[in-house]
Amino acid sequence: MSNGMKKRWISLYVENQVGVLSKISGLFSGKSYNLDSLTVGTTEDPTVSRMTIATVSDDETFEQIKKQLNRMVEVIKVIDFTDVFVRMKEILYVKVKNCSPEGKVEAFQIAETFKAKVIDYGRDSLLLEFVQTATKNDAVIKLMKEEFRSIEVVRGGSVGIESISMMER
Repeated sequence: MSNGMKKRWISLYVENQVGVLSKISGLFSGKSYNLDSLTVGTTEDPTVSRMTIATVSDDETFEQIKKQLNRMVEVIKVIDFTDVFVRMKEILYVKVKNCSPEGKVEAFQIAETFKAKVIDYGRDSLLLEFVQTATKNDAVIKLMKEEFRSIEVVRGGSVGIESISMMER
């Protein structure tokens, strides 16, 4: 990532209404901004949802994105998480298929190392659940692809909340 391009994080409070997600993702696609990750869920107030968006951009483009989001009627609040202390995690499922008994031992060791849970288990396969940073999940996927012939990966987008203490994501 050169010329000022870096990973940016935005958290949005939005009205929990039909069509809001498509309007926001439409803003990104209409301006040719790339969405690396978009996660949305209802907050403690059922009329409000919170979105966590990851994108890669330069400073100028990122300022434009925030301004355009702030102009949308359905957007209640825009929070720039890029340089804020945030607790941020994503969920990752890795299914290891056609696994030998030795492979299962290796998968259990990887799960233990990365504090994953083995959530399903079969004769020649197992399913692992990781809840950690996107960077750690990237490392897990790389390792699993190197160690096993057949894996299936599903990952959710990151969710984040401002940290109480001054510790980083």
